[in-house]
Amino acid sequence: MLTRCLIDTDALTENIQALRSTLSPGALMAPTVKGNAYGHGLELTARAFLEAGADWLCVDALAEARTLRSAGVEAPLYVLGYVGLDELEEALTLGCRLVLYNRETLERASALAQRMGVTARLHLKVETGNNRQGLAPDAALALARQVASAPGVELEGVASHFANIEDTTDHTYARYQSAAFADFCRALEVEGLRPRLRHMANSAATLLWPDTHMEMVRPGIAAYGMWPSRETLVAALLAERPRFELRPALTWSCRVAQIKEVPAGEYIGYGCSYRTTHPTRLAILPVGYYDGYPRSLSNLGYVLINGRRAQVRGRVCMNITMVDVTDIPAARLEGDAILLGACGEERITAEQVADWAGTINYEVTTRIGAHVPRQAAPGSAK
Repeated sequence: MLTRCLIDTDALTENIQALRSTLSPGALMAPTVKGNAYGHGLELTARAFLEAGADWLCVDALAEARTLRSAGVEAPLYVLGYVGLDELEEALTLGCRLVLYNRETLERASALAQRMGVTARLHLKVETGNNRQGLAPDAALALARQVASAPGVELEGVASHFANIEDTTDHTYARYQSAAFADFCRALEVEGLRPRLRHMANSAATLLWPDTHMEMVRPGIAAYGMWPSRETLVAALLAERPRFELRPALTWSCRVAQIKEVPAGEYIGYGCSYRTTHPTRLAILPVGYYDGYPRSLSNLGYVLINGRRAQVRGRVCMNITMVDVTDIPAARLEGDAILLGACGEERITAEQVADWAGTINYEVTTRIGAHVPRQAAPGSAK
């Protein structure tokens, strides 16, 4: 294979165990594996998380749940995203927990559960200020009452999601959301409704605020060894939270497809965006923006070859990227080029690539094409 991602499952294990060490007693660990496990490979990562002690897994779509069940994963699966009314029967067959914010979902799930002889376990999503999925508190409370009277269903959980906890060290808004969620949970109790699971904590909240752990946490990016943001790391240090190292688990590499000499004064790539000023030795890499390597790294990013930096020259193409190996005499045909990860004493992090590309570390790993094979790194647990 010309390009692949190696996943250090030992790092995944260490990250889950480190996160668990911060949890309030009794809180369930439910790492999020949506987006092909943030680009790390859904099945491989799910198994690693569960072997590391995760209790549940969170997915976004029914297709992800189907893949995991087909792979023999029996752990509880919480589907964070919308499940179509025509998909609910399969979701119940697979034993999925479902997010709830539509009356139509409740009615359809109730009817199906009665016919199938199962219980539909629902998690009510209350809006606390992110304004994505969910219902305003009054509407959510009304829907909760309907769940309580509907046959075949259980209000197993109540959930919300932070809007601005990662991107700032000023957590005024996040604290407002946390308080709004607590108010809603108290309103449920007044109605005699006590869902078994309350959950709101993402990676940042899991790392920063034990009071948000409640009965379950849903960490994402941190489980893969990346901090949600610099601000989250700073906030954790300021709050004197337990110190531990998150270990990035993914290395993305490809093989060099050609070494070629280019004279001085020659253009490289589409648009003639780079012109050599001296005789240049190029390595041609069989990877491009189709594979998820950002086009915005044209003439900006670098890869690692033989432990040294090789600058991207010219525009990143759909399937090809050119890098300068003039000062890397050991570069050779079919040698490894590290797009993301460590080589020798050098490392390219998702955060560095995100800075170059004007995005976030989440997008860097998640956008690596699903066609790129994910394999357990040699020496790590299978």
